[in-house]
Amino acid sequence: MRSSRFTPVLWRLLAIVCLALAALGVVLPLLPTVPFLLLAAWCGGRGWPALETWLLGHPVYGPPIREWRRGGVVPRRAKWAASAAMSTSAIALQFAPLPLAARIAAPLFMLAVAIWLWRRPER
Repeated sequence: MRSSRFTPVLWRLLAIVCLALAALGVVLPLLPTVPFLLLAAWCGGRGWPALETWLLGHPVYGPPIREWRRGGVVPRRAKWAASAAMSTSAIALQFAPLPLAARIAAPLFMLAVAIWLWRRPER
Protein backbone atom coordinates (compact mmCIF):
# COMPACT_ATOMS: atom_id res chain seq x y z
CA MET A 1 0.00 0.00 0.00
CA ARG A 2 1.42 3.34 -1.03
CA SER A 3 1.55 6.15 1.49
CA SER A 4 -0.35 9.27 0.63
CA ARG A 5 1.50 12.56 0.50
CA PHE A 6 -0.98 13.78 3.14
CA THR A 7 0.03 11.10 5.65
CA PRO A 8 2.91 13.12 7.16
CA VAL A 9 0.56 16.08 7.52
CA LEU A 10 -1.93 13.96 9.43
CA TRP A 11 0.82 12.64 11.73
CA ARG A 12 1.95 16.22 12.35
CA LEU A 13 -1.59 17.35 13.14
CA LEU A 14 -2.03 14.48 15.57
CA ALA A 15 1.33 15.33 17.18
CA ILE A 16 0.24 18.96 17.59
CA VAL A 17 -3.06 17.93 19.18
CA CYS A 18 -1.17 15.65 21.59
CA LEU A 19 1.27 18.43 22.45
CA ALA A 20 -1.63 20.79 23.12
CA LEU A 21 -3.27 18.23 25.42
CA ALA A 22 0.07 17.69 27.18
CA ALA A 23 0.41 21.46 27.68
CA LEU A 24 -3.08 21.56 29.18
CA GLY A 25 -2.07 18.67 31.42
CA VAL A 26 0.68 20.81 32.92
CA VAL A 27 -1.91 23.23 34.33
CA LEU A 28 -4.98 20.99 34.74
CA PRO A 29 -4.49 18.52 37.57
CA LEU A 30 -6.75 15.79 36.18
CA LEU A 31 -5.29 15.74 32.66
CA PRO A 32 -2.08 13.72 32.37
CA THR A 33 0.94 15.23 30.63
CA VAL A 34 3.37 12.38 29.97
CA PRO A 35 1.00 10.02 28.11
CA PHE A 36 0.22 12.78 25.61
CA LEU A 37 3.95 13.51 25.26
CA LEU A 38 4.58 9.82 24.59
CA LEU A 39 1.92 9.87 21.91
CA ALA A 40 3.24 13.14 20.43
CA ALA A 41 6.74 11.65 20.17
CA TRP A 42 5.34 8.50 18.57
CA CYS A 43 3.36 10.53 16.03
CA GLY A 44 6.35 12.77 15.43
CA GLY A 45 8.47 9.73 14.63
CA ARG A 46 6.06 8.92 11.82
CA GLY A 47 5.62 12.36 10.31
CA TRP A 48 7.78 14.91 12.06
CA PRO A 49 11.22 13.54 12.99
CA ALA A 50 12.46 16.95 14.14
CA LEU A 51 9.70 17.10 16.76
CA GLU A 52 10.51 13.60 17.96
CA THR A 53 14.19 14.52 18.27
CA TRP A 54 13.31 17.70 20.16
CA LEU A 55 11.03 15.83 22.59
CA LEU A 56 13.61 13.09 23.20
CA GLY A 57 16.27 15.72 23.89
CA HIS A 58 14.11 17.92 26.13
CA PRO A 59 15.70 18.20 29.60
CA VAL A 60 12.42 17.67 31.50
CA TYR A 61 10.21 15.58 29.22
CA GLY A 62 12.86 13.65 27.30
CA PRO A 63 13.87 11.24 30.11
CA PRO A 64 10.35 9.85 30.74
CA ILE A 65 9.84 9.31 27.00
CA ARG A 66 13.20 7.56 26.64
CA GLU A 67 12.56 5.40 29.74
CA TRP A 68 9.15 4.36 28.41
CA ARG A 69 10.68 3.39 25.08
CA ARG A 70 13.37 1.34 26.84
CA GLY A 71 10.82 -1.05 28.23
CA GLY A 72 7.74 0.67 29.57
CA VAL A 73 9.57 2.08 32.58
CA VAL A 74 7.51 4.33 34.86
CA PRO A 75 9.33 6.02 37.77
CA ARG A 76 7.96 5.31 41.24
CA ARG A 77 7.37 9.02 41.84
CA ALA A 78 5.11 9.14 38.78
CA LYS A 79 3.23 6.07 40.00
CA TRP A 80 2.58 7.71 43.38
CA ALA A 81 1.51 10.99 41.74
CA ALA A 82 -0.87 9.23 39.36
CA SER A 83 -2.30 7.08 42.14
CA ALA A 84 -2.88 10.13 44.35
CA ALA A 85 -4.58 12.00 41.51
CA MET A 86 -6.82 9.03 40.68
CA SER A 87 -7.72 8.52 44.35
CA THR A 88 -8.60 12.18 44.75
CA SER A 89 -10.69 12.06 41.58
CA ALA A 90 -12.48 8.88 42.69
CA ILE A 91 -13.39 10.48 46.01
CA ALA A 92 -14.52 13.72 44.37
CA LEU A 93 -16.72 11.75 41.95
CA GLN A 94 -18.69 10.38 44.88
CA PHE A 95 -19.89 13.92 45.66
CA ALA A 96 -20.64 14.86 42.05
CA PRO A 97 -24.22 14.85 40.74
CA LEU A 98 -23.61 11.88 38.47
CA PRO A 99 -25.52 8.66 37.95
CA LEU A 100 -24.59 5.89 40.37
CA ALA A 101 -23.21 3.81 37.48
CA ALA A 102 -20.70 6.56 36.63
CA ARG A 103 -19.69 6.98 40.29
CA ILE A 104 -18.95 3.24 40.41
CA ALA A 105 -17.52 2.63 36.92
CA ALA A 106 -15.02 5.50 36.89
CA PRO A 107 -13.26 4.51 40.14
CA LEU A 108 -13.19 0.87 39.00
CA PHE A 109 -11.54 1.96 35.76
CA MET A 110 -9.05 4.08 37.72
CA LEU A 111 -8.31 1.08 39.93
CA ALA A 112 -7.59 -1.04 36.85
CA VAL A 113 -5.26 1.68 35.51
CA ALA A 114 -3.50 1.89 38.89
CA ILE A 115 -2.97 -1.88 38.98
CA TRP A 116 -1.55 -1.80 35.45
CA LEU A 117 0.64 1.19 36.32
CA TRP A 118 2.12 -0.39 39.45
CA ARG A 119 2.97 -3.52 37.45
CA ARG A 120 5.18 -1.47 35.09
CA PRO A 121 8.93 -1.72 35.66
CA GLU A 122 10.76 1.05 37.49
CA ARG A 123 14.22 2.48 36.84
